[in-house]
Amino acid sequence: MNKFVLRTIIMKKQLFYILLLISTVSYAQQTPVVKAEIDTTNIRIGEQFNLKISVEEIQNVIIPKLQLNGLEVVDSTKIDTVKNTLIKKYILTGFDSGAYYIPQQQIFVKNQAYLTDSLLVNVATVAIDTTKVKKFPIKSIKSEPYTFDDFKVYIYIILAALAIIGFWIYWFVIRKRKEEEEETPTYKALPPYDEAIYRLNELDEKQLWQNNQIKEYYSELTEIVRGYIERELSVPALEKTTDEILDMLKDFKKSDTILTSQETIDKLNSLLREADLVKFAKSKPLAPEIEEDRKDAEYIVANLKPKPIVEEKDDADELE
Repeated sequence: MNKFVLRTIIMKKQLFYILLLISTVSYAQQTPVVKAEIDTTNIRIGEQFNLKISVEEIQNVIIPKLQLNGLEVVDSTKIDTVKNTLIKKYILTGFDSGAYYIPQQQIFVKNQAYLTDSLLVNVATVAIDTTKVKKFPIKSIKSEPYTFDDFKVYIYIILAALAIIGFWIYWFVIRKRKEEEEETPTYKALPPYDEAIYRLNELDEKQLWQNNQIKEYYSELTEIVRGYIERELSVPALEKTTDEILDMLKDFKKSDTILTSQETIDKLNSLLREADLVKFAKSKPLAPEIEEDRKDAEYIVANLKPKPIVEEKDDADELE
């Protein structure tokens, strides 16, 4: 019975050691290894050496900016992945002699900080043997090559002078010539019908729709017709929509205050609708349709008039 108890105790100890070993190995596998290595510990002033930081983990790793004392970073590479290990390389140098420590670098792995080892680098001065230095005569002072800064003041002055001269030429010559060439439109003093015909002829000479400027053509064509209606009937036709103008003319016709026909109103309706499609729906009518709309515009101007007011004669005038 004692032997059985002794064996039980021994088996329990062995099981305990096995579980302890498994947990230790598991913990070691979960802890990432963070290393900092240099390819040399001794350099001369100005010489370069390599620092490599490696992390045996590729998920959620942050390598902050390198912290140095007395040494300088010449260059660095992007983080590389080699066999489930992240590697960051730096090229370092030192310009003052002495012993310098690369302090422990803090690396974050899965939001947990790990430290690398600190490393010692010796920077030695370069011994110069003056007996072997070849002597040369003292050279005369050599002038530096000219740069843009030597002439920029003069360049700015020249540019400013050219700008002033160009402004003077434009203001007193070109602008004055343009003003002389620009004639005041003669149709402003004409009656509404004559003005509309004059502007329609001007529109023809521009040849807008022939040069694929259909939208501009219809905008000016309807503006001429609207302007005629506004002046002839004394209503704000330029500010009204197509429907408002048509409703207004229908009311005028019913009240017998204008001289026009239903055909004229229908042509106006068709012209304004077509212009709205061109301006807002990017419609492109064919050449015969455009020419027909031009004829309709002139027809509308010629056949839309206010009804003349007949003055009633006084009784005395009738007696005479």
